[in-house]
Amino acid sequence: MNYEAVIGLEIHVELNTESKMFCGCSARVFGEKPNTHTCPVCLGMPGSLPVVNEKAIECTAKIGLALNSKIASFTKFDRKNYFYPDMPKDYQISQYDLPICEGGCVDVEIAGLAPEGSDPRGYVRRVGITRVHLEEDTGKLIHIGESGRIGGAEYSLVDFNRAGVPLVEIVTEPDIRTPDEAKAFVQKLKNIIEHLGVSDCDMEKGFFRCDANVSLRPLGTEELGTKSEVKNMNSFRAIQRALAYEIERQGELLGAGERVIQETRHWDAAKNVTMSLRSKEEAHDYRYFPEPDLVPMELSRNWVEELKASLPELPNARKKRFIEDYGLTLYDAEFLTSSKTVGDYFEECAKDYPDVKKISNWIMGELTMHLNAVNLKIDESAVTPRHLVQLIKLIDEGAISGKMAKDIFKEMFETGKLPGIIIEEKGLVQISNEKEIDKIVDMVLEENQKAIEEYRSGKDRAFGFLIGQIMRLTKGRANPQLVNDVLRKKLS
Repeated sequence: MNYEAVIGLEIHVELNTESKMFCGCSARVFGEKPNTHTCPVCLGMPGSLPVVNEKAIECTAKIGLALNSKIASFTKFDRKNYFYPDMPKDYQISQYDLPICEGGCVDVEIAGLAPEGSDPRGYVRRVGITRVHLEEDTGKLIHIGESGRIGGAEYSLVDFNRAGVPLVEIVTEPDIRTPDEAKAFVQKLKNIIEHLGVSDCDMEKGFFRCDANVSLRPLGTEELGTKSEVKNMNSFRAIQRALAYEIERQGELLGAGERVIQETRHWDAAKNVTMSLRSKEEAHDYRYFPEPDLVPMELSRNWVEELKASLPELPNARKKRFIEDYGLTLYDAEFLTSSKTVGDYFEECAKDYPDVKKISNWIMGELTMHLNAVNLKIDESAVTPRHLVQLIKLIDEGAISGKMAKDIFKEMFETGKLPGIIIEEKGLVQISNEKEIDKIVDMVLEENQKAIEEYRSGKDRAFGFLIGQIMRLTKGRANPQLVNDVLRKKLS
């Protein structure tokens, strides 16, 4: 392509407050019966008046501080006017010209193929933050029909439970150039917010949502092209694939001499395409004006400084600590701090077991492999830190071999049983008695004279064959190192 992609993101984060943004209804509405957590305020009934949720203001400011934003001394809410079925008031209380947070940046480490002239091992993309503002979430449309999607739905139902839930919108500068960069940025942002503890950030439940503005421009130019907005990207994989498709689509249009239309498009994950939804609105189309039912707010510097001092350890600081305090490699530390739950799991193991490298290897290897196979998160695993530490200790004690440990781990993952119970039930205790091993080796040698001759004639594979026969006879329970030592001694 002779074009460069220019990508800016809008990330919406539902805050985990107890009540909604402007009323006392519960904000914990996921999975609840439709339209059971509503009141005259969040339904926009005439005469009802909103009251600001102070906790939501605090959470928004924390996000801004974590993203290096400037926290406003003076801020207000505005009405964003538009007509859509999921908006009960036909307007949304949001923020326009005076958001709670402005500016900021996030440095994102990008692995793999780097732009020409940069370090081939990877590079850092600094993504500027335009603003972080607070608003109320909309309701949820449920599309009825065979497809279950907006395209081809017979009709749609509306659940207003989510209407009014505090929603933070994070808007980036158009600093992102590739789908990989966009994916890496969203992953890092999600990790930061999880460490702050202000949102559950569950993408599958819609607590963390991402829209993207995408345009192309000729390489070497600065003027921005016509953008399209892509919605409905509810996973990291969807973000990457949707942006790759949209870049290719726009490139084909421009390459054919056609023009890109400014519009909002919907990512259809089943068909792997973006589809046109509606023409893209500009700010003036929303007819913003100050919310008349809410007074402006002044945020004191003392309050901001107290909030800043209360921030928890964030991913970059945690990664640095893992390297300095635990002696982990940069690679291991980056993996273990890639999400809050993974870091918490590791530290819980490290409390009871000093060899953190072994812990790291098991988390990054066997545990991650099993989690990915069934699409589970680490805090949903039946293998708790207690399970894993007990398993590693049994290996250290010589009670089980590394190979046996992997079989036991699989059983733990599937059943949640502790390793000691599995070993007892299956009779998997490792044979580490030298006299017993000696007898088994003698039996195998007596039955395999040909293999002995081959080994003594210089065929090393015969040694591996004899080891295999011993392990088969003991059903894998013989201590591998002890078997190796005894067998070599007898053959020499």
